[in-house]
Amino acid sequence: MSWFLLLIAGLLEVAWAAGLKTSEGFTRLWPSVFTVVTALGSFVLLALAMRQLPLGTAYAVWTGIGAVGAFIFGAVMMGEALTVARVASASLIVIGLVGLKLSSGH
Repeated sequence: MSWFLLLIAGLLEVAWAAGLKTSEGFTRLWPSVFTVVTALGSFVLLALAMRQLPLGTAYAVWTGIGAVGAFIFGAVMMGEALTVARVASASLIVIGLVGLKLSSGH
């Protein structure tokens, strides 16, 4: 269950990052509200996951899901550039996340 909570927390991190971009510096009400609500949900679920998972593993996976998810969201939904170097770098993050999961013992 902790890994599932961590996955949802990471996806909410992607959501609040996208919301932050569309809030235009918190100058737009609804994107700002969305950002705050999803950020709060992400933090709460991360905290719950950390009850069972090691700090370093949970935090690294949470930020990794957020980073790779935001990268994918930016490329697919916002037309951000996909270069070989950017895709390779995101792939290295995913490899690291898988390694942390496999070595966590949970």
